[in-house]
Amino acid sequence: MTDIEHLILLERAAETERAKLAGLIGDEYDEQWRAWFKASEAIQAAITEHATGSGENRYEVEQAVKAAVRHAEQDPAE
Repeated sequence: MTDIEHLILLERAAETERAKLAGLIGDEYDEQWRAWFKASEAIQAAITEHATGSGENRYEVEQAVKAAVRHAEQDPAE
């Protein structure tokens, strides 16, 4: 698996966790928010590590990964 493929998997995981927030309230929302936040931290750290190691622009890497995920499948929140 390439670094980019790994980043795409992490972004998909974060988006899936975000989508699970829909309709939740109270403690369930708080618990799911923490799961989403953890997944978001993981993808952000991985993007930073990849960009630093490759010399690529971090913002451009993030945007490319987000575009790849959003164009590959429908938004899981919809």
